[in-house]
Amino acid sequence: MDDSQAGNGMDNVVLRVSEVSKRYIMGEVTVEALRRVSADFDAGELVVLLGTSGSGKSTLLNIIGGLDVPTEGRIFFHGREITAATEQELTAYRRESIGFVFQFYNLISSLTALENVQMVTEISGNPMPAEEALRLVDLADRMHHFPAQLSGGQQQRVAIARAVAKRPELLLCDEPTGALDYETGKLVLDVIRKVNDELGTTTLVITHNVSIAAMADRVVHMRSGEITEVERNVRKVAPSELSW
Repeated sequence: MDDSQAGNGMDNVVLRVSEVSKRYIMGEVTVEALRRVSADFDAGELVVLLGTSGSGKSTLLNIIGGLDVPTEGRIFFHGREITAATEQELTAYRRESIGFVFQFYNLISSLTALENVQMVTEISGNPMPAEEALRLVDLADRMHHFPAQLSGGQQQRVAIARAVAKRPELLLCDEPTGALDYETGKLVLDVIRKVNDELGTTTLVITHNVSIAAMADRVVHMRSGEITEVERNVRKVAPSELSW
């Protein structure tokens, strides 16, 4: 493995992706979504996975999160092979260790912001209070509102609160600003940065937006199912300073 693909040091590695490939067979056509991808991710770092649609970044995120399995290769979480886990072990991994944030918020419309977050805290082993999670994303004054009473940015912040309320070690964000306007998107990115800073959660953000890469510790460039380049930002840019 190239040193540029690793994080700050072997002892600090939370997640290791080793020679991971993913192939889909669609009739007579085989689609290679990932091609022997390897990378390490360190505790507490914020990494942007950057690439156009079809580059393999969402497939990689789904495999890391235990939502999909690779055709070949291995995933290790704290040295434990996730790709060898049973379905029961994968369920526990997703429930306790992974927080997911998607482009579309997936909130339950009949529940308030507080109740949407409580759905996660009630099944997690060591959650933070739902009220605390909503305060973390600056929604203390909206916790009793229903999704229809919230803006798109506020709904995404509820989704982030729901993801971090379980105190996950990994926060996986799939195009978290994709459905938002420019100013609202920057507010959501600031919340993600805040979670990364204050909770020390290892955070992976996938995006096609080149400008967002400036807020990361490292940027992993993907194309055609491969990692083509990994760069470390000498200076991280605050989300409020981003422009696109």
